[in-house]
Amino acid sequence: MVDELSGSSTPAPPEAKAGADAPTVLVVDDEPSNLASIEKIFQRDGMRVLTASSARAALDLLRGHRVEVVLTDLMMPGTSGIELLRAIKQLAPDTEVVLMTAYGTVETAVQAMREGAYDFVEKPLKRMTIIKSVRKAAERRSLVAENRSLRQELKLLTKREIIGSSPALRRVLDVATQAAPSSATVLVLGESGTGKELVARYIHDHSARRHGPFVAVNCSAIPETILEAELFGHERGAFTGAFARREGRFAKAAGGTLFLDEIGELSPSVQVKLLRVLQENEYEPIGGDTVRADVRIVAATNKDLRAEIAAGRFREDLFYRLNVIAITVPPLRARREDIPLLVDHFLGVYCAKNNRGRLEAPREVIARLLDYSFPGNVRELENVIERAAVLCRGEKLSVEDLPESIRESLAAAPETITFSVGTPLDEVERRLIRETLRYAHGDKSVAAQLLGISTRTIYRKLGEIEG
Repeated sequence: MVDELSGSSTPAPPEAKAGADAPTVLVVDDEPSNLASIEKIFQRDGMRVLTASSARAALDLLRGHRVEVVLTDLMMPGTSGIELLRAIKQLAPDTEVVLMTAYGTVETAVQAMREGAYDFVEKPLKRMTIIKSVRKAAERRSLVAENRSLRQELKLLTKREIIGSSPALRRVLDVATQAAPSSATVLVLGESGTGKELVARYIHDHSARRHGPFVAVNCSAIPETILEAELFGHERGAFTGAFARREGRFAKAAGGTLFLDEIGELSPSVQVKLLRVLQENEYEPIGGDTVRADVRIVAATNKDLRAEIAAGRFREDLFYRLNVIAITVPPLRARREDIPLLVDHFLGVYCAKNNRGRLEAPREVIARLLDYSFPGNVRELENVIERAAVLCRGEKLSVEDLPESIRESLAAAPETITFSVGTPLDEVERRLIRETLRYAHGDKSVAAQLLGISTRTIYRKLGEIEG
């Protein structure tokens, strides 16, 4: 066996020390001499080696060690190599398996490959053949693991989520968290680009319908003439061009959530049908019979619906049906303290998307972004960071990587703070300190000068607030 494995009469190479990234191979054979010979070969090649004389012993080792490749004899007493292969794929699916097979059992080895084996080597074994096969199996396992890790990382980076910890955003999420478990209709209000759809998805993900579909419809993006059919579906022959039956978005969202964005753009006829859904939980596809609606509706708009009602463009009864729980998403200028977090998130997304190293945003870039009013809100900030990630030539963003409108913007004026009559003085003081610190970008000395108090007082007051 040793002669067969060495493949020549030349002296065996000295044993190489296994490196930190060396693959671990588990050799399984019921013949002790074969185990010893193969173990020496892999050790000389710098691999870590485990040995087992039975399938049971091999599985015990797999439970306690990370093994890249199992090299096992196909024909063994008791549990065969095929049965061991199946057990390995259940216990450690990522581990690659190479089979050793004698002449006359090649067909069985091919069958084993259909069940997940990576390769097979025929006896009599040759040293370079088994090293090459095991090395390739280890490389494949490493590539599969790396690809899975990259896909997961990219998925996490590109998954659109709500980023921020500002008080204004926390208040929105508190209401959304409370509303999510209910079946109540939610109306999400806010300017364009503030993330109204993200709030709708947050509500869906925290509801009992989270395992159902989330179907989003931009009512302003679909022509008025086909919006009704798009929402409610139609039967074959219901109108000219309806050559086949088609499901609408309500049917596709069954068991889940239907998000109606830009709800203020609905035509009067569609408003009537939507009102029926909200009142009766049913609708009629065009040319079809009544269908039960199994959806939770979340709507959104950047319009003032009360003004639309006054102008006769939106039904008042529909508004009150939609406005069971209203959530107003704050504009980015009202949550400037979230800008550094958003910048870091978008840099991660677009550096990965453009296959470049992770960029940093130095203080002067963040300061310039904080001074800009962002009329396009988070969507505009995202576009700005994507542009900067593409154009940046160094390892850090510079002010020159920002659009001219931001480079030349003046510092934003401080916002007016309003208080209700009867607000306790300590609450007034608390909000003034927090808002002034936010305006001063966290600089306590500047905040103290603006408030006309000492820096020591700022620290003392912060201690009282945080305590």
